[in-house]
Amino acid sequence: MQIKHETTPEVVLLGNSPAIQRTRLQLEGAAVAEAPVLITGESGTGKDLVARLLHDKSKRSNQPFVKVNCPAIPTHLFESELFGYEPGAFTGANHSKPGKFELANDGTIFLDEIGELALPLQSKLLQALQDFQFVRLGGVQDRKVDVRVICATNRDLTKEIETGTFRADLFYRINVLQIAMPSLRERAEDVPLLMEHFIRLHSDQSGRSTLPLSNSIMAVLNAYHWPGNIRELENLAKRYVFMGGEDSILSSLRERSEGNPFATEMIDVNTPLRIQTKKALRHLERRIILQVLQAHKWNRRKTARSLDISYRALLYKIKEAGVPPLRHIKNTAPKEE
Repeated sequence: MQIKHETTPEVVLLGNSPAIQRTRLQLEGAAVAEAPVLITGESGTGKDLVARLLHDKSKRSNQPFVKVNCPAIPTHLFESELFGYEPGAFTGANHSKPGKFELANDGTIFLDEIGELALPLQSKLLQALQDFQFVRLGGVQDRKVDVRVICATNRDLTKEIETGTFRADLFYRINVLQIAMPSLRERAEDVPLLMEHFIRLHSDQSGRSTLPLSNSIMAVLNAYHWPGNIRELENLAKRYVFMGGEDSILSSLRERSEGNPFATEMIDVNTPLRIQTKKALRHLERRIILQVLQAHKWNRRKTARSLDISYRALLYKIKEAGVPPLRHIKNTAPKEE
């Protein structure tokens, strides 16, 4: 999805599907505005790429672009990371240090996975976003910055507001303009183009030569439901480049599609425990829902009753999990009662 050309470092959004064309139109309109932008969509759909494109196409393109991975910042370091600190602010603070907001002055600050922020941290962030004025930790001087704010989340923040886990006032502050990233299932016609791009990209980077994928493999890729979206597709392309042969991706797809499309995710040694724990819990929930659906022959109402959740909640979780549409299931589902 991200291309680096030899003549320019510009990145582009690949695809010709109606879904990605709508995203391009939203991006072009939002890029020239100074208003905050909220980018929504499932994990792996390219939200960080769109954030970078919003900056590159804006009048701030020659100024800093500072990304903040919100859940990766420990709670006790949040203020010092975002707003900086002065000497003596805490043990080991022997010099002053600007925070992310100061580093992004005159440019763009990108708050990735903002939906993961704890409520107390949301309150501190809101105060800074109201007038872009703050005081460094341990300091007394007010500091004011001029930044364009872009946020991203894979969560439904309106539901988070209803459950009390996200502040409504912060949501309205960051959700002036919104770009909804389509899942790969919604732009399946882009799969061949993206797969060919990633194979070529990683072949060139590694110095390996690879053959084009056959039509039969491409048909399998087109029929797959891609719960991990473009990130999952790129991983399969890497597998093909480094392991060689179409069997390397066929075996992986069979493992995910036949009986358990949500195979165990790899552990990332560079990701904090609390983030991986949240992902593992969501992964486990998806597996449970899928197995209960299969047990009830894909009857969603019976599944909802069995799981003791509402039918509407189950439909939301099915969509969130990326379970393939019923028309792709071999067993015909009985009429739901």
